[in-house]
Amino acid sequence: MRRESSQKLVGNDQFEGYAIDLIYEISKLLGFNYTLKLVPDGRYGSYNEQTKEWDGMMGELLQQRADLVVADLTITYDREQAVDFTMPFMNLGISILYRKPIKQPPNLFSFLSPLSLDVWIYMATAYLGVSVLLYILARFTPYEWYNPHPCNPDPDNLENQFSLMNCMWFAFGSLMQQGCDILPKAVSTRIVAGMWWFFTLIMISSYTANLAAFLTVERMDSPIESAEDLAKQTKIKYGALRGGSTTAFFRDSNFITYQRMWSFMESSRPSVFMSSNNEGVERVVKGKGNYAFLMESTSIEYVIERNCELTQVGGLLDSKGYGIAMPPNSPYRTAISGAVLKLQEIGKLHKLKTKWWKEKRGGGACRDDTSKSNSAANELGLANVGGVFVVLMGGMGVACVVAVFEFVWKSRKIAVEERIIKYHTKSRKIAV
Repeated sequence: MRRESSQKLVGNDQFEGYAIDLIYEISKLLGFNYTLKLVPDGRYGSYNEQTKEWDGMMGELLQQRADLVVADLTITYDREQAVDFTMPFMNLGISILYRKPIKQPPNLFSFLSPLSLDVWIYMATAYLGVSVLLYILARFTPYEWYNPHPCNPDPDNLENQFSLMNCMWFAFGSLMQQGCDILPKAVSTRIVAGMWWFFTLIMISSYTANLAAFLTVERMDSPIESAEDLAKQTKIKYGALRGGSTTAFFRDSNFITYQRMWSFMESSRPSVFMSSNNEGVERVVKGKGNYAFLMESTSIEYVIERNCELTQVGGLLDSKGYGIAMPPNSPYRTAISGAVLKLQEIGKLHKLKTKWWKEKRGGGACRDDTSKSNSAANELGLANVGGVFVVLMGGMGVACVVAVFEFVWKSRKIAVEERIIKYHTKSRKIAV
């Protein structure tokens, strides 16, 4: 890339970047001078079957207009047959550049999310089943019946505190970890109560442990997670660099998924192939989730360090490397390969990548945002816990309605009883 400067720069000084620093370090080790120049057509190099010629950087080498190619030039079988490559100075693979998943707004009833719908249904069924079983056993066993009048050793009637409503209240209180004012006395009912307490202990502990994650972790909605997801759908378009090694990979692949992806890309209109990586990145940004760009992982790493709207989806589809290209039978190949190996051993290649990927030209901006968001505790807003307030208000409303119903019912019952008493009183007076 060209160096940013207010002054007019000429020669090698007008360029900067990873490849520029790499050839500089190699020249220091081997002691040679060099002159940098750009490829006129701006292409890496692809073979034309009709003209039987290479274009781009490959053409410059084969036509003896350059001694070396130092760039993000991928080592492929076809290129290796035409020119010589040094050992790779960077390993990489093809991956997918896509917009970051959309953040889902918190669900009003997100407190129900830790357990699936099936589990909630099973819990409700278990609650009703335990309540009914406790009621039946309490009626069956003689040890749950008691004398309501202790002073009378031979009462006419015995009472049982475990009515159906009390059994349901006992099970509900245990489920809410609040207990109840009635407890079983018989061994059979105590066994039921003990198993229910064990069940509620495990379920409530699991629910509580999972609730924090569902309330604080932001949920993402991503339509694709891998190349297989791309191949299975047609809504999201995807493409690659025209004439690059990524395009050749899909074109020549024998894997069914990649063949299907190549057929889709080749038949898409308008064309999904881009003339440059920057054009592909721009289309991903403007595509609003309707376009994905297939490019090399190192380029994706560089982009997502600067554009926080983008991310890498899935793993690597292949494994390859960047190498320094030279004309066939070049006498410099062995020496330059040795220099690359030396720089790798002393950690210089790693330092250069860190410098140009994560530090220079806006690198690291998205990493800083991520670290800040991870270090700060997420506050819970009303959208996260609003459902709890809805349940509270709903319960209070139901309680008020039930209270009015109880008052009306009791008042009507008392009025009926008073009428009956007055009727019997009048009947007695008439009889007298």
